[in-house]
Amino acid sequence: MRPQGYDAPPGASAKMTVPRPAQFLAALGAFVRKTLVVAELEVRKLRHDVTELFTRAVQPALWLLVFGEVFSRTHAIPTGDLPYLDFMAPGILAQSVLFIAIFYGIAVIWERDLGLVHKLIVSPTPRTALVLGKGLSAGIRALSQALVIYLLAALLGVRINWNPLALAEVLAAVLLGGACFSTLSLIIACLVKTRERFMGIGQLLTMPLFFASNAIYPVSMMPAWLRVLAYANPLTYQVDMMRALMLADGTSTFHLAVDFSVLGGATVVLVVLAGCLYPNVVR
Repeated sequence: MRPQGYDAPPGASAKMTVPRPAQFLAALGAFVRKTLVVAELEVRKLRHDVTELFTRAVQPALWLLVFGEVFSRTHAIPTGDLPYLDFMAPGILAQSVLFIAIFYGIAVIWERDLGLVHKLIVSPTPRTALVLGKGLSAGIRALSQALVIYLLAALLGVRINWNPLALAEVLAAVLLGGACFSTLSLIIACLVKTRERFMGIGQLLTMPLFFASNAIYPVSMMPAWLRVLAYANPLTYQVDMMRALMLADGTSTFHLAVDFSVLGGATVVLVVLAGCLYPNVVR
């Protein structure tokens, strides 16, 4: 009870107001929770087709066993003190993440045809949470690729860094790269709207992104015009951080802080853009 004769200050509200920092933390917690729920729902779909994880592992295995073994004997690509297989293994892991993520947007087109996108859009879940949750699920799918490539690389004699902290950072890089490129895929799906056109554009983007990076050869080998594209390519920074973290003798060309900042910044921009374009899927 208020003391007798107490007068409230002018403009004071009878209701207690929650401090702004608390409101921000509550909103952030709700956003994270909804994002993780969307990611969990997407990952749950793997139970219906677990063989997808194994079939997707065939391509990176062939790259390491065929391309890597052949070029490691030619000594045509200057990799410094690193054997070519050591140099290539992180690049193939990044390539695997890219190949899984870049075609992830086709699932949105399937969901639209089934009427699921309409239900998601009218739900109270923020569109950016929907997009980010789907992006994280693509990164989680790519974790199986990391396991396969780590085992295969170890069998081929690649000097792996087994430090638990480095392994955790590689997993973070896989998740971040999967979120980045799957969100780019979602943007394409929002613009083209048909499966056939999406597959064509996805295939058109995959090879330039892969070959205009440092995945299978260093940037220093590239002509000047291609070097400019490589520096603007998020895959270049993902490969660089994986090469520094995955290998026992690995080093970063750009510095890990730069790698994570560029890839994280690209992911944030793409998530916001995809969130704005997401309603276009049903139009």
